[in-house]
Amino acid sequence: MSSTIQSIEDVDVAGKLVLVRADLNVPLKSGEITDSTRIDRFLPTAKGLIARGARVVIMSHLGRPDGEANPTYSLAPIARELAAKLGQDVKFTNDCVGQTAESMVHEMQDGDVALLENLRFHKAETENDDTFATRLSILADIYVNDAFSTAHRAHASTVAITRKLPSYAGPSLMAEISALSSALSTPEKPVAALVGGAKVSSKIGVLEYLVPKMDKLIIGGGMANTFLAALGYNVGKSLCEMDALDTARKIMDTAKTSGCELILPEDVVVAKEFAAGAENHTVPIDAIPDDAMALDVGAKSEATTIEALKSCKTLLWNGPLGAFEIEPFGHGTFAVAKAAAELTKQGKLITVAGGGDTAAALNAAGASDDFTYLSTAGGAFLEWLEGRELPGVAALENQSRTEAA
Repeated sequence: MSSTIQSIEDVDVAGKLVLVRADLNVPLKSGEITDSTRIDRFLPTAKGLIARGARVVIMSHLGRPDGEANPTYSLAPIARELAAKLGQDVKFTNDCVGQTAESMVHEMQDGDVALLENLRFHKAETENDDTFATRLSILADIYVNDAFSTAHRAHASTVAITRKLPSYAGPSLMAEISALSSALSTPEKPVAALVGGAKVSSKIGVLEYLVPKMDKLIIGGGMANTFLAALGYNVGKSLCEMDALDTARKIMDTAKTSGCELILPEDVVVAKEFAAGAENHTVPIDAIPDDAMALDVGAKSEATTIEALKSCKTLLWNGPLGAFEIEPFGHGTFAVAKAAAELTKQGKLITVAGGGDTAAALNAAGASDDFTYLSTAGGAFLEWLEGRELPGVAALENQSRTEAA
């Protein structure tokens, strides 16, 4: 990721209509927000623009309405939450383009805030449609992308729009790029990656890209069973991808030739049923019963992992070590998370985490606040870990290069 992207922090926004792409895709239940993390993350950006006299027009998606207006996916509850958290009125319109949106924006004063209705009520958004981007651009003088979590999508509000307006990165997106780049592109070494989750197949690109760059690679979760099976261990009824054994062996070979220490479980917590409170016990990896499944790492594996972290300067974390959402199979994930958080507090480890269930796992461990950086991005974080170009970021880089030329 390039540092050539221009930040909105360096631009005079007083009196300007600033169209901000945020990610306010929060979970809703019966019209009520159940987790406002993404709204909370966006607040400093909104407050900063308000304080600088901008007229702030916010756009976002919510859920998957498939290009149709659907009240279930309306951003109206988010507008109310934003107003409460900002302590000021937030104007809201029933569409993100067209006359009602244009009229609302036209009446805005310096310091006012407006939220547009769900972008994905229009198929043209996900089609990266040029005309739709033009209709959005009519609403503003300046475009700001502050939604890293949608940067892996080539949509009208992240890519096509950058060809219509002077375009900049918001502080949240800049912070994410900085944190992720420093952890992967220029990390303090030794650097470790902890990669967990259910399946090797969903993380092949991540593992192949990371192995040559890491000093240590810690494998956990269901995917560790596939690696153990590839080494010839019986994993009983554990989640295991038998068709991915060759992939696991290839990754282990790459680790060996590139000098990356691969850390797999030494012992596991097994149970005969995947249920809360299930009878369980810890066994070495060569003693997994035929009728049981591995659902967490054991105490020896915890200790080995924590010792490995003590010798590192940077940790990238993606995915849990076990079925943390089911008691008592979160112990391994929680113990390692707390140890990483403590090392971070002591200034001994830079910790960058994100993707999938990772934020939920670290929150459950009570460790997330002490990590150096916790990304709320899912797909974008994973694609970044795979070394893939993110269209939303590339669009900002392209504009910066064009202006420089």
